[in-house]
Amino acid sequence: MAATQVTPTQPTVVAGQSSALTPHTVLVCQNLEKYYGTRGNITKALDGINLSVARGEFIAIMGPSGSGKSTLMNIIGLLDQPTTGSYQLEGEDVAELSENRLAKVRNDQIGFIFQQFFLLPKLSAQKNVELPLIYAGKSPRERKQRAQQFLEKVGLSDRSHHLPSELSGGQKQRVAIARALSNDPAIILADEPTGALDTKTGMQIMELLTQLNREGKTIIMVTHEPEIADYARRKIVIRDGEITQDTTDSVRID
Repeated sequence: MAATQVTPTQPTVVAGQSSALTPHTVLVCQNLEKYYGTRGNITKALDGINLSVARGEFIAIMGPSGSGKSTLMNIIGLLDQPTTGSYQLEGEDVAELSENRLAKVRNDQIGFIFQQFFLLPKLSAQKNVELPLIYAGKSPRERKQRAQQFLEKVGLSDRSHHLPSELSGGQKQRVAIARALSNDPAIILADEPTGALDTKTGMQIMELLTQLNREGKTIIMVTHEPEIADYARRKIVIRDGEITQDTTDSVRID
């Protein structure tokens, strides 16, 4: 599938190289390692990950099952912490943040898009989009205004009062994208964003994400589908917890 690409604002870092923070860098991971389990039965999920992401990049993280790509996404999304190594997001060292500050940064700086949408079934599309704004302490008037603004942006202004059960799969994912955008986050994290959609609807969602990236949004996406990954300019392949490829070429996972 052909896709319009965005040139990153800063040169990217090749796998294995040290990452450095610059004014154009939105996040830096240095020597990340992640272990699970207890003594005698320890699994190493990440092994020395170095990664720098420039503002405005569109990145696809790929790899076989169990490679560590989901673990890396969870760390980037502040849903998990590395065992060792450092992670800086918008210039802040994540390890130094209090739990309250961590929750605020997660809500304000990261927009999540999940394969299964995760919309609250008893809330309308508009109310679902308002959720991050409620956590951010925005006024009811501002919440409503911003929710309507982003539902219009994703082409769902006429579905704002519909419940998730009254929406198609593609419409649910558009609501999820509007919700992810509502706080104007530094990064959009998309975990298999087309995984629950048919091919045609998946293409429409990817075209929407491409447009958002063209407008300057930084997007990091996990996918196992090469055709979906090709919408991203940069592809990062993880195998056995290590970055084995960092390329702008098309990638196929064996």
